[in-house]
Amino acid sequence: MRSHEAGPAPMDRDAGKGWEVARPLAGTSVGGVRMAGFRDRTAVGLDMQVLPRPAVIVVIGLGDDPFTVEATPAPGHGPGQQRLSSLVGGMSPGPARIRAERVECIEIRLSPRAAYALLGVSPHELDRSVTCLEDLWGSHGRHLREQLADAPEWQQRLALMDEFLLDRAERGPTMSPEVAVTWDHIVARRGRVRIGDLAASCGWSRKRLRSRFSAQIGLTPKRAAMLVRFDHAARALRAGENPAAVALACGYVDQPHLHRDVLAFAGCTPGALAVRSTSAG
Repeated sequence: MRSHEAGPAPMDRDAGKGWEVARPLAGTSVGGVRMAGFRDRTAVGLDMQVLPRPAVIVVIGLGDDPFTVEATPAPGHGPGQQRLSSLVGGMSPGPARIRAERVECIEIRLSPRAAYALLGVSPHELDRSVTCLEDLWGSHGRHLREQLADAPEWQQRLALMDEFLLDRAERGPTMSPEVAVTWDHIVARRGRVRIGDLAASCGWSRKRLRSRFSAQIGLTPKRAAMLVRFDHAARALRAGENPAAVALACGYVDQPHLHRDVLAFAGCTPGALAVRSTSAG
């Protein structure tokens, strides 16, 4: 089924500030997928702090210049600075910054359900990391990147990307219905859920829900709910809303509670987050 989800792409840039932006005219064929093509028309470059968010982000570079990724790596995930032509970022990557010049790329946002089917690994293996996409897609990913770079028009590139993802989705694993429904409920409730209620709704114990959910989503149900709530709060703060009003609207006990969550997820205060250059939502 084609997806026509509203909203900007994962690391959307302002088309009025030198960025050419292209989105698929007919949506995408795989649910839970959003994508767009980006070209830095005036060589303003990219310097972006990456925030945790309830999605897995894939970036496929099409130009000659790689992305420089500076991050605090998870154990076993390699060096803190990498130069990558294509990359994938988990939902909770830890402090990370991406820099590049003369950017031309396709960026894809995957819901956890789509990521589980498309990436070839559970999102659990991506937590707290930004890593090389070729480590996951291998020679198929390299061939795709060559095809995308050779295509002359954005809509051709996006169609190639869509076809590639559809083929992987048809051959990929399927998330447990109980886990998928639990995730959908967390998102629909904007993270304002009780874990006991989630377990009861799918007929599982809290322990079983935690185990199955963590294996397929990459986060515990509690952490997922916190991340979804933080994502809504971060969007509101970046839109200029008052922190006290944001805390109330997003279900935090009080403003200090919001402050603690923003510090834990973003490594800064709500005020600093409001003015920081971040991935757009």
